[in-house]
Amino acid sequence: MNISTNYDITKDELKGKVILVTGANRGFGKALTLDLAKAGATVIMLGRDLGSLETAYDEVVNNNFAEPILYPMDLEGATPEHYQQLQKDILDNFGKLDGLIHNASTIGTMMPIDQYDIKIWYSTMQINVNAPFMLTQFLIPVLNKSDDSRVIFLSSSVGRTARAYWGAYGVSKFAIEGLSKTLSEELEKTNIKVNSLDPRRMRTEMRRTAYPAENAEKNPLPESMSPAIVYLMSDAAKNINGEQLTLELD
Repeated sequence: MNISTNYDITKDELKGKVILVTGANRGFGKALTLDLAKAGATVIMLGRDLGSLETAYDEVVNNNFAEPILYPMDLEGATPEHYQQLQKDILDNFGKLDGLIHNASTIGTMMPIDQYDIKIWYSTMQINVNAPFMLTQFLIPVLNKSDDSRVIFLSSSVGRTARAYWGAYGVSKFAIEGLSKTLSEELEKTNIKVNSLDPRRMRTEMRRTAYPAENAEKNPLPESMSPAIVYLMSDAAKNINGEQLTLELD
């Protein structure tokens, strides 16, 4: 199912919504944080680097958007106790969660499976699969406190059609697709809607790592794609559930 990026954000259309974004400090995560805050949502900005989180926070505030919340966390090293504390903090401060966007991921390395570094494999799986699983598991009770909550797993084309040499990253995105679909089935009778989203190519650091010889100037900027996330968090998208979504490239 294709989703247009040509969505006009209305001021305060997400006012009162609390949305957690992982990897909110740079790239697409930062762009969608800005747009969600522009729409009035309180964004919980989760990321491992406090300095870049603070820089992104300043940009949101300087634009007079809804003030976000900084939540430093290293997904690679986070334990169940860390997620339990996050659950408690959100419940104590907001009493609910209206959106969870799994944006953070690492590309690992590009090489054949039979040569893949085992430590990099474990690290990539921890960040791209295990962390989203644990984060979602601990936050489902908080998402259930909302009358209308959404979970979006950022995926990739290599998680829908296998491609040689994408290693742990490609495998992790196949896992994310399975996790998203399984959750959408399990939570079908709740107020939680779950979808995966392939954001396509964008001018990000991860894209440059994957395609170093590519002319990055031909790729759209993250901020040109991020309005689609506001749409997916809006009332207009409240019936979308269990879908493999793809952003349209104009």
